[in-house]
Amino acid sequence: MNQNNDQLEILNKKIIKCKKCPRLSSYIRNVAKLKVKRFSSERYWGKPLPGFGDINAEILLIGLAPAAHGGNRTGRMFTGDSSGDWVAKVLYENGFATKPTSQKLNDGFILKNTFITAAIRCAPPQNKPLKEEFDNCFPFLLKEMSIMTNIKIIICLGKVAYDTCCKLIGIKPSKFYHGKIIHHKKFTIICSYHPSRQNTQTGRLTWKQWTNVFTKAKKILDEIE
Repeated sequence: MNQNNDQLEILNKKIIKCKKCPRLSSYIRNVAKLKVKRFSSERYWGKPLPGFGDINAEILLIGLAPAAHGGNRTGRMFTGDSSGDWVAKVLYENGFATKPTSQKLNDGFILKNTFITAAIRCAPPQNKPLKEEFDNCFPFLLKEMSIMTNIKIIICLGKVAYDTCCKLIGIKPSKFYHGKIIHHKKFTIICSYHPSRQNTQTGRLTWKQWTNVFTKAKKILDEIE
């Protein structure tokens, strides 16, 4: 597995240095420079984000993109924002993380049997990436998938992540809905609404709905083993 670790490290360096999308590069730099009042004393990451987690993972979690004042600030996906709070807590409760909070780099939050990535590596304006930006980022996801050969379950957080996943494994997307499960060759895809404030604060995504996704994932893994 040393070779895979080396490959992932090389890939991560490429991702961090990527400037293929001028609109996104400019936006994340400006966000990092201007900041918001509550984080005005912090130094923002302000660069594209690689995925992170267990390289031998059986579960792959795909999100849309880093949050402007979450991952783009902290330097790690789903870290330092409300979506990250939901992700960290549910992973910990199901045995996939070492602690229930993900606040900053080197905070002791370590993923177990799980790898987190995203369709887009830079925070996009209004959370709306352009098609060419998806196209530019897709090879990174494809390479991650080729490195992590043990993936069995792909959890898609939102329709965009689901569509990206379908492209990744070579199937045509069908209707997206929360809790949807697709079995395709060696993969099981589980769809979930994204744990954004827009979904969690309106009740579109409840905690019970959210945790059910991960208990399903555990059950499927148990059945495979």
